[in-house]
Amino acid sequence: MATSIIRLYVDHPLGPGQSVPLSGDQAHYLFGVMRLSAGDTLAVFNGCDGEYRAQVAAVDKRGGTLMAGEQTRPLQVPPDLWLLFAPIKKARTDFIVEKAAEMGAARILPVQTQFTNSGRIRRDRLQAHAIEAAEQCGGTFVPHVTELQKLDTLMRDWPADRRLVFCDEATAGARAPLRDAGHRGPWAILIGPEGGFSDVERSRLTRLPNVTRISLGPRILRADTAAVAALTLWQSSLGDW
Repeated sequence: MATSIIRLYVDHPLGPGQSVPLSGDQAHYLFGVMRLSAGDTLAVFNGCDGEYRAQVAAVDKRGGTLMAGEQTRPLQVPPDLWLLFAPIKKARTDFIVEKAAEMGAARILPVQTQFTNSGRIRRDRLQAHAIEAAEQCGGTFVPHVTELQKLDTLMRDWPADRRLVFCDEATAGARAPLRDAGHRGPWAILIGPEGGFSDVERSRLTRLPNVTRISLGPRILRADTAAVAALTLWQSSLGDW
């Protein structure tokens, strides 16, 4: 019997002795690409029940079945942190979603600002990237990726108890240590588009309650770099690192 370190996300309840059906794409990946066969083992998770060791019970080109065994890792829920970002070029948007999932964002919200270059996204494709990132990084939780929504609409209904980190390129070089915020409740990080925030957006954001306006250093970062930098700063100061 071969032992595999493959991790697979499954949209199915998990527990000892639970039978898990495979989709055609999953069967192709496991049996056609990774060359698993009946009796081989892998790790499976569904984002809510933790990780389980599973054994290939049946092989089929169009499907197949796994049998879950013991739990190997409990569900690790990340901090209550949202990432809001303006979509950019396809590959770089994919990068932002992947890194947000790896770095412990609980929810990923693409937003449309006045200077957002991309006016549409494929939510299902971005969600698949979040799943793949969780598979590869050993996570047991998968953040939900929302549909694209307008920033002003989102801010109009912003939860009163959720603090917002406003990463403002206009403050480049200013020092505003996030660790001094001292608030451990719900948070969100907002990253702007390649063209930056408009004066109207900046004025509205700075007037909102519970907003922490910060700089990400003396240089203006690309949007995808800024997302990673902001997540790193928050996690190291207020998160679970």
